[in-house]
Amino acid sequence: MTLQRAAQPMPVDIAEILAEQRLRDAYDDRPAYQRNDYLAWIARAKRPETRTKRITQMLDELAEGGVYMGMRHRPSRR
Repeated sequence: MTLQRAAQPMPVDIAEILAEQRLRDAYDDRPAYQRNDYLAWIARAKRPETRTKRITQMLDELAEGGVYMGMRHRPSRR
């Protein structure tokens, strides 16, 4: 699948957090557009607090499964 938007690089700190939380596999199992959207959304945060909040939301959604950007996502349900 080709992304419609520019591919976002994985920031080192997010890669480390995914590994620490043991959520890298859950992240990698998501479709490419979702992985890219999460990273772009996090990168657009203007304040550090907002960036942290968005990372936390992504981690929570990956841990829970079945949720993507606050919406139900059946394919990722655990």
